[in-house]
Amino acid sequence: MLRSLHRPSSVPGGTAPALVLLHGRGADEHDLFGLAGLFDPRFDVHSLRAPFEYEWGGYQWFRLFEEGRADMEGYAQSRDAVRAYVAGLRPRRTVLLGFSMGAIMAHALSLTEPGFAAGTAALSGFAPPQLAAEYRPDDLNGMPVFIGHGTQDPVVPVSFARETHELLLRSSASVTYREYRAGHQITDECIDDLRAWLAALL
Repeated sequence: MLRSLHRPSSVPGGTAPALVLLHGRGADEHDLFGLAGLFDPRFDVHSLRAPFEYEWGGYQWFRLFEEGRADMEGYAQSRDAVRAYVAGLRPRRTVLLGFSMGAIMAHALSLTEPGFAAGTAALSGFAPPQLAAEYRPDDLNGMPVFIGHGTQDPVVPVSFARETHELLLRSSASVTYREYRAGHQITDECIDDLRAWLAALL
C-alpha cells in the first residue's frame, strides 16, 4: 500500500469526491499536500507517495533512463498501486490531480481506464506516447480534464501539453486548457483556475 497523507472531507457519509494528489519526481506526499487547504473542504484529499526512491532524493513513479526511455515495468507497478489505493476509497468518486511525473500518471490512468477517475487535472505533464496504443479516448464520456502548463517550462516543454490537448480535443472528454507565463511550477493563477474547475465537480 502506498504511503499517504489524508485531509478528511467536511461532509459526513462519504458523499463528496476523493481528490488524489500525485507528486512529481524527487518529491513526496508532503509536496502537493500543502495545497489541500486551498481546495474546497468537502473534498476528501489523499496525497500519495510514489513507490520508488529517486537517486537525488525524494520519490518517483517510474525511472527515466538517460536516453529518455521510461521504465514501463516501474510504471505498471505504480499504476497497480494507485489502482489499489483508489479501490479502497470506493464508492467515492475520485478526481486525480498530478504535477509533472504525477500528471503523466494521471493522464495515463484516465486515458487507458475510462471510468477510473471522475476527473483529471494534469499540471506540467503530458499523456505518455508509449501508451498510445492503450488509450481509449472515445470512451471518456465527457470526463472533465484540466491541463495547466507554463509556456517557459524547461523540464516538460509546453509543446508536450499542447499535443495532449489536441489528443483530448479529439476525444469525448470535456477539456479545460490553460497556459501560464511560468516555468515548471504551479502558479497562483493556476491555483485559481484549478479551484474553479474543481468546484464544478462537487
